[in-house]
Amino acid sequence: MATTVYNNHLLTSSFIHHFPYTKSLKHPTLTSFLTPSSSSPTINKTLCSSSSTKEGDGPKKRRRSSYGSSRKSVLRKTFKQEQVTFTSPLSSDDPVVAIIGGGMSGLLCALQLEKRGVRSTVFDTGIHGLGGRMGTRYIDEMVFDHAAQFFTVSNSVFRELVDEWSQKGLVRQSQGVIGELEAGGHFFPFLSSPPRYIAVNGMRTLADSILSQSSMIEVVRPCWISSIEPYNGMWHLSENGKHRGQFDATVIAHNGKCANRLLSTSGLPLIARQMKRLELSSIWALLAAFEDPLPLPGKTVAPFEGAFVKGIDSVSWMGNNTQKLSNSPNAGPPHCWTFFSTPSFGKRNKVPQENIPNATAEKVKQLMLAGVENALGLETGSLKKPIYTRVQLWGAALPTNTPGIPCIFDPLGRTGICGDWLLGSSLEAAAISGLSLGNHIADFLKSGGSRPDEFAVGLHEDFHPLQGHDIGQFPGLESNKDICEAEVQVGA
Repeated sequence: MATTVYNNHLLTSSFIHHFPYTKSLKHPTLTSFLTPSSSSPTINKTLCSSSSTKEGDGPKKRRRSSYGSSRKSVLRKTFKQEQVTFTSPLSSDDPVVAIIGGGMSGLLCALQLEKRGVRSTVFDTGIHGLGGRMGTRYIDEMVFDHAAQFFTVSNSVFRELVDEWSQKGLVRQSQGVIGELEAGGHFFPFLSSPPRYIAVNGMRTLADSILSQSSMIEVVRPCWISSIEPYNGMWHLSENGKHRGQFDATVIAHNGKCANRLLSTSGLPLIARQMKRLELSSIWALLAAFEDPLPLPGKTVAPFEGAFVKGIDSVSWMGNNTQKLSNSPNAGPPHCWTFFSTPSFGKRNKVPQENIPNATAEKVKQLMLAGVENALGLETGSLKKPIYTRVQLWGAALPTNTPGIPCIFDPLGRTGICGDWLLGSSLEAAAISGLSLGNHIADFLKSGGSRPDEFAVGLHEDFHPLQGHDIGQFPGLESNKDICEAEVQVGA
């Protein structure tokens, strides 16, 4: 049984499918550098004039860029860097893959690799647990899902996985009422909707349980991979100068400015360009616990579990965590709610999310509570003061554009990308993406890496706008009925 590293504690720590790639992207300028005599990655000098790692040299330490590096400077570095081209066969019969990011896509990529007999190491920054957007906060007896609220299922492969989770008691269908809440307290319940699924004890418990039966996956957290460098046919990962291992291939399973910085000097300009084209919204989350239930809006006769709020800038969603997780109309106290702002409100009040000024936090809290008051149709100042509050800015909350493909893979640099944004903005999209990339990399490794032009995918796809709710897509729910199911098929 492989060991899993969690905050220096050792703990003992599985899904198959195949995406039929119909488009092989060849790049003659790059493939012309494939000379099997070299054991180190070759650098395509037609892309850049900067120096490259030479054979016999160790990975060179690069000067750390400051946190405040401008986006333009990062873009210049990204587009001028040279292409890493691994020219030698894979180094061993037992390859290992580094997966940077422990959200849904990264975890399922690791599981798919294990199904195909490939070892991997998942690096995640989570202090409290895995999950990415499947975040849950536990404060004493209070529980808040402070990112993903629920998910729906439309894809047959994902449905099989969700059924498996249900049988294991990890997820269940949520039976509470949800709907739309218009300013002034006008609530309209969804009369029919697809089954909504939630993790039994909060979304994070699902993420932490996904790898519980794995034997070929190592998890390292909290760990913030700061650089990936090619040397002697392998990728060398480090965390602020600390070596974190060498790998035959890498997976970038997160996005935003941290992923952009990581890729800006990685020697993977084609992947970096695609990541740079991704646009993300900013959304504020307010966690609030109340001693008493919130007043019911208008003519509502029963408490609702969640509502998409319309016509209020500071609030786009309000979800009753206590009712959702207890599955009882009389749960509480305390009554724990998650409120999300609109992206426009998030953008207007955006600050560095790692260091939110107290004045901004207080301002956002008051504006969002006033928005809740307005949504419920209450008199100004009549909403009872919460007994607990916490604000958090999701600076890279949800994608607003997408290439509409399951994954991206650069076979010359032996690196891929997975994430919900490649197909949409849902847990289902994240799952499909991770499974597809895991299967694709397994096929690539099985080939020995000798036919890279057959495995290039997604390096030049155009992006198009992404539609959905402010808090994501829910296939089959209301306006999301037209979201297309990715063409996937289960593979061996």
